[in-house]
Amino acid sequence: MPTRRQFVQYTAALGALASCGPLMSRLAFAAQPLLQRKIPATGELLPVIGLGTSQTFNVDPESADMAPLREVLAAFVAGGAKVIDTAPSYGRAEVVSGELVAQAAARDKVFLATKVSSTGREAGMRQIEASFKALRTDRIDLIQVHNLQDTRTQLALLRELKAQGRIRYIGVTHYVESAHDELLAVLKQEPVDFVQINYSIGARNAERKLLPYCADKGIATLINRTFEAGRLFAKVKGRAVPEWASAELDASSWAQLMLKFVLANPAVTAVIPATSQPRYVLDNLLAGQGRLPNAEQLKRIATEFA
Repeated sequence: MPTRRQFVQYTAALGALASCGPLMSRLAFAAQPLLQRKIPATGELLPVIGLGTSQTFNVDPESADMAPLREVLAAFVAGGAKVIDTAPSYGRAEVVSGELVAQAAARDKVFLATKVSSTGREAGMRQIEASFKALRTDRIDLIQVHNLQDTRTQLALLRELKAQGRIRYIGVTHYVESAHDELLAVLKQEPVDFVQINYSIGARNAERKLLPYCADKGIATLINRTFEAGRLFAKVKGRAVPEWASAELDASSWAQLMLKFVLANPAVTAVIPATSQPRYVLDNLLAGQGRLPNAEQLKRIATEFA
């Protein structure tokens, strides 16, 4: 039975859904909370569906392109999600993220994650200070060393800022499988709270070493490229989602099936698919509800994308 708080939350989500027009006839936002998983370092719970901003939030903050992004954020927050992942290297996405959160007065409802991608301590500090300004906050939830750039120097700086209370968690990132061995080597030498990696139905190298290591050592994971920049959708273009996906996994779209495949791994803390469309963020949120695949169902999903 949903609590009063959950009822209010999901009533708000239904309102956001209704504002998206025809989608209301296709999706029924389930009256249940998003699945949450712990950040091992603290035990803090995070909803498993997050939001990436690469490309999708790189718009002019003064343009009409902001309107659908406001709806994206409204639906995202109303649906109980929190993690917004951005970076200085994503063009104007960091500034847009800060602007949207400020306009919605939602800072206390979101988990802001950004990155540092500089070489040298001074350059890193300048970039991080710019991130505080862009995100309009005096405390950032997570800062990650982007693509292992000057990792040792930047992690040392991030640890100082964490000790000062300016950031809550630190981490490292990459987005290609060829970097997984290097990532693992860094994790063995440098204590971090989070690692962000690519993992999907078609790119499963993380299952071999990285995810088991993170599970064993208590490192939270954010998963990028779950749709492989749209390539996975091309594999199922024109095909209906199999009936068993809905009957057995509560999945009504290919996107939900892709996300549930990744979330079935218990070492995954949250996925961060990017979108600029309200209907897609609502679809993604549904992947964080209902049943997740077991081993046999994972094989069946993989076969659909073979």
